[in-house]
Amino acid sequence: MRIAIAGAGNVGRSIAQELIGNGHEVMLIERQPRQLCPERVPEARWVLADACELSSLEDADLAGCDVVVAATGDDKANLVVSLLAKTEFAVPRVVARVNRAENEWLFNEQWGVDVSVSKPRLMAALVEEAVTVGDLVRLMTFRQGEANLVEITLPKNAPYEGQPVRSVPMPRDAALVAILRGKRVVVPTPDDPLEAGDELIFVCTAEVEDQVRAVVLGSD
Repeated sequence: MRIAIAGAGNVGRSIAQELIGNGHEVMLIERQPRQLCPERVPEARWVLADACELSSLEDADLAGCDVVVAATGDDKANLVVSLLAKTEFAVPRVVARVNRAENEWLFNEQWGVDVSVSKPRLMAALVEEAVTVGDLVRLMTFRQGEANLVEITLPKNAPYEGQPVRSVPMPRDAALVAILRGKRVVVPTPDDPLEAGDELIFVCTAEVEDQVRAVVLGSD
């Protein structure tokens, strides 16, 4: 894919390096000359420009990109970049970084954002995942809240402890996608038994999260 990243700070450069390592073509757009460091990611195309200016994005051929990542440290700039990418250049996929948790509600399809990544929310979710047993923890949201990645650490004496996956009556729009057991990642099959301490990873819609919790942990 051809991917444009607005913001060439530590976050933008790190994303670029990962994407280039996966075989994608990356363009980094940065408005601060002091942040323009092509030697740090030499495989990327570097553009000195303001990604909030329409003319700059036209010169950079943003319309030819498959994905735009708004990765600056300024939420206002990320929203403007997202809106321009989607409405003026019809970029199929726009991913935006959320720096301040109180601004998260703005990062939606009305601003051209397909996927928002909130560092404060993600860090809080990872803390909860590390310490919470016997409750559902939301790790990540996909497709503007239509689906979530959630985790439940199975406590002792849970209703289906020791029973195979096929015995768990999962609600519609929910799927058990992985079991983290110690240092292992288990791709669940119908015959795999559930063990106390298993970290169960589900993809489900927000509407059925309570049903998933009730099935796995018991209705109480």
